[in-house]
Amino acid sequence: MFRGLIFQRVQDGLARFRFIRIENFTRFLVYVLGHSPDEFGLLPDPEGFVGFKELLWAVHEEPGWGYVRISHIQEVLLGKDRDLFEVDDNRIRTLERRWRMDFEHPAETLPKLLYIAVRRRAHSHALEKGLRAAQGAYLLLSPEKDMALRIGRRRDREPVLLEILSGMATTEGLPFYAFGRLFLAAEIPSRYIKGPALPKKPPKSPVPDPAKLQERMPDFLAGTFVLEEGRDPATGRRTKGKKRKGWKEEARKLRRKRP
Repeated sequence: MFRGLIFQRVQDGLARFRFIRIENFTRFLVYVLGHSPDEFGLLPDPEGFVGFKELLWAVHEEPGWGYVRISHIQEVLLGKDRDLFEVDDNRIRTLERRWRMDFEHPAETLPKLLYIAVRRRAHSHALEKGLRAAQGAYLLLSPEKDMALRIGRRRDREPVLLEILSGMATTEGLPFYAFGRLFLAAEIPSRYIKGPALPKKPPKSPVPDPAKLQERMPDFLAGTFVLEEGRDPATGRRTKGKKRKGWKEEARKLRRKRP
């Protein structure tokens, strides 16, 4: 009976701990999705949804939340606060959102430099041809290098940090839109992008001329000799086909000469 009482108290303590942890995680999700997604480098879609994958990336970057898995989100959605959220396929949003996106009025003031971190394989393309977001999406830019790198590392462990000459771009009519502490752009021409120099490609080795190689190649290399076919001990290398005439007579003569 005493052991059963201890076991029950342990179970009750674990349940309370789990309840508190889910309560805290619920409040954290409400803040991330409903109050300040830009603070975590997240860009909801026009309907306010954020993909589960992108959400977990951002959550895991925060100290103390690295343990979170999709099962914890599902537990929140099954709990008493499930009415605070809405799920559509692999996306989630809060029903109450205190942020807004305004794509009708470009930002009037913004830093002279913005930053974006791109995949290494997109480095050369960005410097040569610029950046363009997918249809219906936007490039996510930050005035802080650390935030740009944080967002970029979600796609590439070692992204390339690029500078965007946003001050020059706005004076020439390129629109940027404010989203909290971040900025959005549909495209950025290459003339407004600065970044590390592209790695130099090693020069291609010239293809040798077969005719010249043949001229320089000797008939026989030093230390070699020509092996007579009839004296080759490896019978597998001998030329196949009919044996020449008179070979029996030559063999008899050789036997007769032996002492």
